Amino acid sequence: MSVPTPRMSLTARSKLWAQGVIRKNTPTREGMAENKYLAPIAHRFLSPELWRFTRRSVPRGVALGLFAAFIIPIGQIFLAAFLALPSRANVPLAALVTFVTNPFTLPFWLVVANKVGNFTLRLDAAGPALAHGKVQSGAWAMVVDLFQMAGATAFGFIVLAVVTPAVGYVVSGWVWRAVVSRKRARRLKAMEARLDQRLASQ
Repeated sequence: MSVPTPRMSLTARSKLWAQGVIRKNTPTREGMAENKYLAPIAHRFLSPELWRFTRRSVPRGVALGLFAAFIIPIGQIFLAAFLALPSRANVPLAALVTFVTNPFTLPFWLVVANKVGNFTLRLDAAGPALAHGKVQSGAWAMVVDLFQMAGATAFGFIVLAVVTPAVGYVVSGWVWRAVVSRKRARRLKAMEARLDQRLASQ
């Protein structure tokens, strides 16, 4: 008689799904080196330095990944990987962060970029409003509205490509230091516990 296995919690399933997505989309050294689109510089991706997680390479990877994600709609992974070479950033992390913009999240970011662009450019100011007043009706009004919306959205993505890397660099650096400090504290506690056990056994 088989023993029924407990049902996996929603949190555990989500975690496994996220791990699978990350593992599937994170590039490998061999894959980058064999990529035909990166053929002229592909061999440089074999450098172990580009695949280590350090206090400098991690924030750089996050920043470059965010920049590539917002500056162009396609080919973000290749751009992030290319930029990671001279900056000595973490290549897999830079490539993975670019997935912040994907077909599922793109509608959300389009709205955000449009609002950011409108706020930055002040498209509702007196000048554009006066120009728009000359074509208030008919098809031209729709064309002008679409043009203004597209321009504001494009500029919003440029702003996001500048602002989010700076924020990502600072936040990821802080998180990295916090994680390293916690691991170090756990290691010290484990060493103290082993030392206490040895002293108690003597």
